[in-house]
Amino acid sequence: MIALADGMPLVKLDGGRVVLFQRDWIVRALAKAAFKAGYQKWWMAEVIADALEFHLIHHLDANAITVPQLAKVIGDLLQVTGYAEVALFFDPGLPGEQLNLAELAREAGSGYELAFFNRLRDRLQSLIGAGTTEVDLVGLSSCVKQLRARKSWNSGCNDLQEEIVSFVRTQTLAAPAAKREICVQMR
Repeated sequence: MIALADGMPLVKLDGGRVVLFQRDWIVRALAKAAFKAGYQKWWMAEVIADALEFHLIHHLDANAITVPQLAKVIGDLLQVTGYAEVALFFDPGLPGEQLNLAELAREAGSGYELAFFNRLRDRLQSLIGAGTTEVDLVGLSSCVKQLRARKSWNSGCNDLQEEIVSFVRTQTLAAPAAKREICVQMR
């Protein structure tokens, strides 16, 4: 048996992919379920996440847990704490994904904005199509400088940055209505 450093199990996704447990993913999914159940600002999401972490560390005898198993544990915790109505709306979805824009720019090559936008579109569509509801886009500044072949920021960089942000918004809005609840953060 392999012991994980923090004692947290891995999360086994459909298709056999395994990812690290992401507490923020669970807190956001709980907050979303609570909102649907009528709680505007539900402070219990953090408490339930704490209880879940304790359970996973101290009571799970496996190194990995599936998303349905995780949802069952959370549903049980919600029932026990008197929030059965939140459990009715709880759907963990998939954990967030990180997409490094600077890496996409490197793959496309300096000055090849069209190739970058094609790669970005394909990656976003792939993530959205797989059911990812949260995408953290990192490396925006580095990406822009690389595509503009600049060491320092200029007004052209501002224009390209706005173009990338607008492109990402357009891609997420173009997703089918059932998959539109996607949160994109850029850093």
